[in-house]
Amino acid sequence: MNKLQDLPWDNPRFKNWIAVIRAEKAIVRELSKSLAPLGIKLVQLDILMNLHRHPGMSQHELARKLLVGRSNITMLLPQLETQGLLLREGDTKDKRVIRLYLTADGEALLTEALAIYTALIDRVMAQSTPAECDALGEQMHRIADMLKEE
Repeated sequence: MNKLQDLPWDNPRFKNWIAVIRAEKAIVRELSKSLAPLGIKLVQLDILMNLHRHPGMSQHELARKLLVGRSNITMLLPQLETQGLLLREGDTKDKRVIRLYLTADGEALLTEALAIYTALIDRVMAQSTPAECDALGEQMHRIADMLKEE
């Protein structure tokens, strides 16, 4: 038996999955480069977007949404707070919980960053019809749901 026959290079599923990964890396690279003039990194944009959508979210909830450990969030938040982009406030009902809110500067930076992000998405997805965009999104949702951590 030839060992090379067992390698996945010609398997369509493998080849297409590699294409998805390469596209994701290219988008992350381009978005990171485009956000650099704003002084913001992709993980910080994720935080700002989540706090905009869910004001008062706890640090624990944020870590869970971003699929990172609480220690990672604990390290990132002081930077954003020092930059005047977010506020951390104690929960009135549970003193162990810290609630997170965007400041006006955080909202303004998010608005600029989202304009960059949506322009990139529009540029990339303009290659596809609306039906193809929907099919791609549905497939990615199915994959994420299948692999979701309980």
